[in-house]
Amino acid sequence: MRRARTLTITALTAVLTLTAGCSLAGGDGGDRGSESAAGPDSVVLVTHDSFTLPDDLIAQFEEESGYQLEVRASGDAGELTSKLVLSADNPLGDVAFGVDNTFASRAIDAGVFAPYSFDAPAGVADFDLPGDEEHVLTPVDNGNVCVNVDTTWFEREGVPAPTDLDDLVDPAYRDLLVTPGATTSSPGMAFLLTTIAAYGDGWQQYWSDLLGNGARVVKGWSDAYYTDFTQGGGEGDRPIVVSYDSSPAFTIADDGSSTTAALLDTCFEQVEYAGVLAGAANVPGAEELIRFLVSPEVQAALPESMYVFPVVDDVALPADWERFAARPTQPYAVDPAEVTAERDTWLRDWSDLVSR
Repeated sequence: MRRARTLTITALTAVLTLTAGCSLAGGDGGDRGSESAAGPDSVVLVTHDSFTLPDDLIAQFEEESGYQLEVRASGDAGELTSKLVLSADNPLGDVAFGVDNTFASRAIDAGVFAPYSFDAPAGVADFDLPGDEEHVLTPVDNGNVCVNVDTTWFEREGVPAPTDLDDLVDPAYRDLLVTPGATTSSPGMAFLLTTIAAYGDGWQQYWSDLLGNGARVVKGWSDAYYTDFTQGGGEGDRPIVVSYDSSPAFTIADDGSSTTAALLDTCFEQVEYAGVLAGAANVPGAEELIRFLVSPEVQAALPESMYVFPVVDDVALPADWERFAARPTQPYAVDPAEVTAERDTWLRDWSDLVSR
């Protein structure tokens, strides 16, 4: 069972180079064309490091569009956004993918993207970014950052598993939680936003109580999940971890059951977007690529390629996802404009609490 778990968690590790939400990079063939300059027959995709799609889908795009796809990876979602903002007057490519709802308003305010709209498939508009009235971003995938628990640990110890955020500060769960940091990880940032949405002005007191109850803060998701979490395949000692709603689909035991569960009352929704870069050299190619990203073929590949959910309606999910990747009905959310306005203050205050 450990071998099976290790294999699935190794795959799941790719989720979080999103740090930060999840994404595409040349797939099985790696970074296609990154060592060559883009030509008139190329479309340049600027994305984060976890972009991956199967080679056959990349080949399909190139054959159908007539463009060669060049992928330029640019760090995690936060680093990607920063680079796009700093290069707004001299874009790094034609199209960007991977800016999520916690960073998108910053990019929009900086004029990174040019308006582009089309008759998107059913379901895409449900994930439109609030405030994106010019429609410069197109939703491509979504997922939720949620607290996950090792159900086998709680069964073995005879302790009821926690169910919500309030439980995490209960002394019954002292020294059991590990979370990636908000300043170093997008899931960590999403968890911070969850607590801000849940507790409002009382979020700092909540974090003080959480840390006082022995919560461990580590740099990134892979550290939290793969090293400290008891179902991470190693020697972890923490049965509660901040991860994703899709994570239980990757912790399948030999008997076909999942050894973990996501707490659906603790989730924060993340949506990743694609957009045409303002000043792009190949606008038609950029638009063609965005249409491709919401095509049935790509949307169906998202769960196993990038460990995220499609945004298009009626896309079939893998069997394990249908069984174990339960979704929250009312995830927490914070207005993107408020995130942009308050992010630095929130992170500074959070850092002060963690460093005490």
